[in-house]
Amino acid sequence: MNLALKDIRHGLFRFVLTCFGLGLLMTVVLAMIGIYNGLVSDALAVVKAPAADVWVVEAGTQGPFAEASSIPADTRNAVARMPGVAEAGAINYQNIEAPFQGRTLRLYVIGYERGRPGGPQTIVAGRGIGTSHFELVADRKTGLAPGDTIRLGRNHFTVVGLVEGAMNSGGDPAVFMALADAMDLQTELAPADQRVQVARGGGAVKSASVAAVIVRVTPGADVSLLTATLRQWKHLAALTQAEQETILLASVVDKARRQIGLFLGILLTVSAVVIALIIYTMTMEKLKQIATLKLIGAPDRTIVGLIVQQALILGASGWGIGLVLILLVKDVFPRRVVLEPFNVGVLAAIIFVVCLAASGLGVRAALKVDPATALGS
Repeated sequence: MNLALKDIRHGLFRFVLTCFGLGLLMTVVLAMIGIYNGLVSDALAVVKAPAADVWVVEAGTQGPFAEASSIPADTRNAVARMPGVAEAGAINYQNIEAPFQGRTLRLYVIGYERGRPGGPQTIVAGRGIGTSHFELVADRKTGLAPGDTIRLGRNHFTVVGLVEGAMNSGGDPAVFMALADAMDLQTELAPADQRVQVARGGGAVKSASVAAVIVRVTPGADVSLLTATLRQWKHLAALTQAEQETILLASVVDKARRQIGLFLGILLTVSAVVIALIIYTMTMEKLKQIATLKLIGAPDRTIVGLIVQQALILGASGWGIGLVLILLVKDVFPRRVVLEPFNVGVLAAIIFVVCLAASGLGVRAALKVDPATALGS
């Protein structure tokens, strides 16, 4: 006969309610872990998407993600002729808000040259951009579907394909379009502004530029030599892929990442305290029953097994409920929630250690109980 299971059946409703409450707490902990991972994943997704080796940006800047970068569009031609360069493509990034079916979408527009680096790597539905103008590929998070039409600027664009996991560091879903369309969207003026500009004797549009030129090198090429050569050009700077990722994490998302990490640490501490209090309280409520066990000659290992097994069952149940709940609701979060098996396993190990430590407090109290207590009123 297992005393732990028998005691749980005796107060089943209360035990299940306690497990569910602990499961909700574990859901919050897992959500924070997932949001933390999602923040880093979203920040790096847009940098990793082009599969570039080198980023060519404006001199004195740290790239198009940490700060503004603007270089002439024809820089791509000069970079493409350099030794060691296999492919080069100009690319543009900008945020835009657009109305769609009665709501406003905040989108991260990525303009790239068809047939060159910078476009979506994997299309999960529909197709890639097939014409020079007015087609786009959108991330699923936008809520757009193939065949939808959305107005961006003065033009209407047709959604021809979908991708997944294309976000910027702010969590805005991306849309990919031809570079020419993205540059038009970037440079066109509103009608009133255009009339003012013409009246002043200026041009009708702002000068066109791109945010960066991304480079893929030939196999065996020296990336450090290429970046050093590009840095000698006074109007350009060059960053390797690793440098771009480091800058992004160190500057753009560092504060948000540290804040979420601190909050996660607080949640884990609170969870440990709550689990310890629950187990200790459960033990204290059974002191008379434990005294009775001692009175009839039950060995200490039976009492220790009762407390430790209940603690582990409680922790495992809370962890399981939390995992199921977060898997059911993670897709409705406004930010991407990324849960990796390693994170789930580490949390399980933490709960296991906390339960053992908390049961130690209960065991200490139980072993001190005087068997004569069972004879009291």
